[in-house]
Formats: sequence, structure tokens, C-alpha cells
Amino acid sequence: MVADLSQLVKAYDVRGVVPDQWDESLSELFGAAFVQVTDADAIVIGHDMRPSSPGLAAAFARGAAARGADVTLIGLCSTDQLYYASGALDLPGAMFTASHNPAQYNGIKMCRAGAAPVGQDTGLTQIRTLVEDWSTNGAPQQAAATPGTITERDTLTDYAAHLLGLVDLSTIRPLKVVVDAGNGMGGHTVPTVFADLPVDLIPMYFELDGTFPNHEANPLDPKNIVDLQARVLAEGADLGLAFDGDADRCFVVDERGTGVSPSAITALVAARELARNGGKGTVIHNLITSWSVPEVIRENGGTPVRTRVGHSFIKAEMAEHGAIFGGEHSAHYYFRDFWNADTGMLAALHVLAALGGQETPLSELLAQYDRYAGSGEINSTVANQADRLTAIRAAYGNRDDITFDELDGLTATSKDWWFNVRASNTEPLLRLNVEARDETTLTAVRDEVLTLIRT
Repeated sequence: MVADLSQLVKAYDVRGVVPDQWDESLSELFGAAFVQVTDADAIVIGHDMRPSSPGLAAAFARGAAARGADVTLIGLCSTDQLYYASGALDLPGAMFTASHNPAQYNGIKMCRAGAAPVGQDTGLTQIRTLVEDWSTNGAPQQAAATPGTITERDTLTDYAAHLLGLVDLSTIRPLKVVVDAGNGMGGHTVPTVFADLPVDLIPMYFELDGTFPNHEANPLDPKNIVDLQARVLAEGADLGLAFDGDADRCFVVDERGTGVSPSAITALVAARELARNGGKGTVIHNLITSWSVPEVIRENGGTPVRTRVGHSFIKAEMAEHGAIFGGEHSAHYYFRDFWNADTGMLAALHVLAALGGQETPLSELLAQYDRYAGSGEINSTVANQADRLTAIRAAYGNRDDITFDELDGLTATSKDWWFNVRASNTEPLLRLNVEARDETTLTAVRDEVLTLIRT
């Protein structure tokens, strides 16, 4: 098919509707282009449970093998399991998933050997150019003198063992844990990772079903964790965990059925990773994580580094600073000992270790890491993003008690609150995040800024 790749190739991955925007013939071209751009002689490929994933992955493998690359197929896996395979096997990788998007979508997350990201500035633009040319004019006929082989390999057990080797769970008390896999890949990985832990596992929606019959596999939306919250209360569980569709993100619900801020999890894991590293190390956080995060990092001997939102920026900063850990408020958690890649499963294991290593309930344990009132992300559709940002800057610009920065959108900070407003790259939206020292101040600042945005 001849494709409009401007709608298909995003900043960090490939994502679109199947078969309207892309299909197996186009996936085969992506496989060939991936090998050509990365100059790989071998690659690894995995896929999620979406109905279109096996066919798209197989087509990508054919394109890669035709260019001479040996292909290892690891089959059904989570995205962080693919990153594990890329790191452990030292091979470039491709993961077929559309994460939390609806069933008709699919996509490709690509990485170089060692799980190093492939984005617009690190190869994705060149891949897009080749696929556009080949989809219009036909792929060049010259194939490799010797086509690559295609073999299968199971990495799930080794993936689980690697993660469990990074967190000491040997002495934790028994825990009752509800896990909502959302019919996504958590239903594949959790049983193996949790198999030998002292955990009474209560599974929800573990059946792999890419049509998502129960709810969207996007725990960032509060409506999608309602079932988990109710089940935690009904079971008297110690906590609940919710994974997104490709199980690279993990969200936490405490024993009261209350959703836990990913910033609090970032702070908790940062403290634990610093302790593992002798109280020294750099920790990356994006600019919309809570004030609590850099505070906890400093209190535990570490050095916080603030960066833009987005995994490519986090991974670049991780590499540049030799950071031991990085966290985002979207519940992406990055670990040096996981090739700087993100894994929600490892963050979940840290939560289990922290909770099971003492006697207080999760809500009390996390109180020290969740110190301020936050709005969460609030999206507003606007006609002119730049105009609204200018108006917000003007409204606060004459106040001596406020500082501004434009690392990512516009951030305004006072002694009692901060807010950040960022423009979406793909939609006519402004995204607002506000934090304050108390709920009253939060409400006032949030409403004031929203009025400026929506005027």
C-alpha cells in the first residue's frame, strides 16, 4: 500500500489504524528499512496480544531477513520484555504494540542494541524516508546474497529472573495483591514474575484479548481503575496494581482503594535505588513530577536532574549522566540496570519489597513521598496554542514572586505552587499540571490558569 506516513510515524514510534493506515505489506518495508538504517546483521522481534500483531510482526521479520538479518522471534511479550531481550542479546529490537490505544490500532516501538531508543533524531526519520520511497516506487530488488534466518526463542523466564535479581524480595511478609492486566500483556508476564513470591495474587482480566472487552488498557484514565479499586476493597488486599496494554507502565492503588500518584512511586523507588547504590547517584525526573521527587532524591544523598516530558529525553539524560533511575508522572520508570529502559514491572517489585519489608499499610508508607496537592494533567482544546501561552505569561509576568522557565512549555513557580502548560504536538490541546502546598491554593491556581487557557 502507499501510505501517508505523516500520520503513521510519530516522534518515538510507528502507530496507526490497521488496515486503514498500514498493513502487513507496509510492515515488511519497515523491517527492511530498519535493518538498512541500523546496519544490523541480527534483530529480535516481539508482539502484544492485538489480533493484527502476529501478522505484522511476521511481515516485519520477512523484510528484515530479506535484507540479510537473522531474526529472533520471541512471540507474545510485554514491551519491557522486548527491551530485556534487546539488552540481554545485544540486538536491535522491534515491539509490535499500540500500548493503550483502542483495538484497531497497532504500532512498532524500535530500539537499537542494548535497548537504546530509535526516535526521530536517532533513525526513525531515515526509516520513514525509505518506507515512503519504497511504498511509492517499489522496494529495490537487490536482496541480500544470503537471506537471514528466522528462529523462535522464549525469553519470559529469563526476563523474570533478571528483574527478580534486581530487588530483594526474600524476606518480605505475605501480601495480598490484586492485579488488573486489562486483558493486556500483564496477563502474560505477571504469573511468571510473581510465581515464587509470598504473594496471594488475585488476577483481574488476565485473558489476553486485544479487543479489550472490559475496559481500555490505559490506567492513567481514572475510569479504567474503578474495577481494581473496588476489588482491592472487597478483598481486603494490601494493594492493587494496574498495567497498561503492553505492560510497560504500572499504576498502584493503596489498601484504601485510592490511586497512588506516580510521583510518589518515583520518589519511593528513587530512595530505594539510591540505597542500593550507597546513597549516591543521579536520578532523572521530568518537570511535571511533584516537588517531592527532587526533595526525596536530595534527602537520600542523590542528585536530581530535571528534564522534558518524554521517554527519549529521559533516556538521553539517563545515558548522559550515568543516572541510576528515572521517573515520569505518566508512570514510566527507567533503570540503569535495565539498559536505561522503562519497566513498570520492576517498579512494581520495588513497591512490593518496600511494603513487605515493614508492617504499616501502603498509604502510611507512601505519605512521606506524597507531600503536596496535585491537579493531575488537565487537557483543554484551544484554537491557538501560542496565543494562550502568551496570555498566561502576560497575566503572571509582573509578579516579583514568580519565576518562569520554558524547558518544556511554560512553567511558573512561586513559593507555594507551580504550574506547567505544554502544547500537544499532535492535537490542538494545552496540557495543564498544577501543584500546591495545600488543596485550597491548588484549586485557586488551577481555576485561574484554566480560565486563561479557555478564554
